[in-house]
Amino acid sequence: MFRYLTAGESHGKGVYVIIDGIPANLNLSEQDINYYIEIRQKGYGRGSRQRIEKDKVDIVSGVRFGKTIGSPVTVIVKNIDYENWKDILSISSTSKDIKEFNVPRPGHADLAGGIKYHHHDLRNILERASARETVARVIAGAIASRILKEFNIELIGYVIDIGGVRTFADEILTVEKIKNKINELDNKLGVDLRYPDKQKAITIIKKIDRAMKYGDTLGGIVKVVTSRLIPGLGDFTQWDKKLDGQIARALMSVQAFKGVEFGAGFSYAEQYGSEVHDEISYNQAKGFYRITNNAGGIEGGMTNGEPVVVKAVVKPISTLKRGLMSVNVKTKKKTKTTYERSDTCAVPAASVIAESVVAIELLKALQAKFGTDEISEMKANYKNYLQYLKKY
Repeated sequence: MFRYLTAGESHGKGVYVIIDGIPANLNLSEQDINYYIEIRQKGYGRGSRQRIEKDKVDIVSGVRFGKTIGSPVTVIVKNIDYENWKDILSISSTSKDIKEFNVPRPGHADLAGGIKYHHHDLRNILERASARETVARVIAGAIASRILKEFNIELIGYVIDIGGVRTFADEILTVEKIKNKINELDNKLGVDLRYPDKQKAITIIKKIDRAMKYGDTLGGIVKVVTSRLIPGLGDFTQWDKKLDGQIARALMSVQAFKGVEFGAGFSYAEQYGSEVHDEISYNQAKGFYRITNNAGGIEGGMTNGEPVVVKAVVKPISTLKRGLMSVNVKTKKKTKTTYERSDTCAVPAASVIAESVVAIELLKALQAKFGTDEISEMKANYKNYLQYLKKY
């Protein structure tokens, strides 16, 4: 089964990921991964870090002659900026006087982590709790997406809201049409918003510019949509096998994500059952299908044959240039947080991370159903299931 473990600090030597459960004989190149890594670094409102790093992956195990061999795949992304931090983050003792980071930022892991691990120099917390770690998740997600493509499964993560400027221009659009809308807008405006509504994009850009001017930050909402999936991925028989539960957990584990909803989500609370439940229909070509997709493609913890649709809210970044009031953990005196370097808005990047972790959970559900060892075996099992669906 696909699983991964990440390591590394934000300004350390690099970010590392070991991925187990990748089927053998899958065509895989570094460029398959770099494509997603490059997108993650883009986005209007990103900080100077993205201009420094220019991330590129280095596959160091698990691939031979362009194909996976069944053993764990290890991927490294080096931090170019480490040269400027090697004394501050030295793994051995240093003779230099290193200033401690003693003022926890509201909204960050600094204070709770410092208490938990008995650290007063909160650098030991913030370096690992940083969103820099999500590079590793995007690597794992890129490989998961590469496998999903073998089964004609496509998905996209994108922005539907920044700072309260919400679009509904994406409703009932396919993955391909959403991609086209996003590319058209970004090319026209010369930005990377990953946002499909050209009517409201200028308003978002102005809000980000205003936040940047006043040293503030902005959050938003990201959405992940898949192509139509086969019914039966996931399971209803145990709580921890439910696919929506697994996806929600994966999304909520991403830094700054604070809420998740599937399909119609919280709007279910406002309507009668007769208005929201997706009525079932059938024809020879499509088989069973739903007239609407308020469930977001998942019922009873399983895919129901429609696209999976899931949204997640991303809070504004915790590091503010203008600072927030806090308390020094050593002196216990009230003080303002210090500023090093951060983004004003990372919602477009968050949409790529959301796409990555959803891809991972979809792949795990696919492997639970069709096997994990070798890609042609998985595809053969999948083909048999498609034939079964036609006869059901």
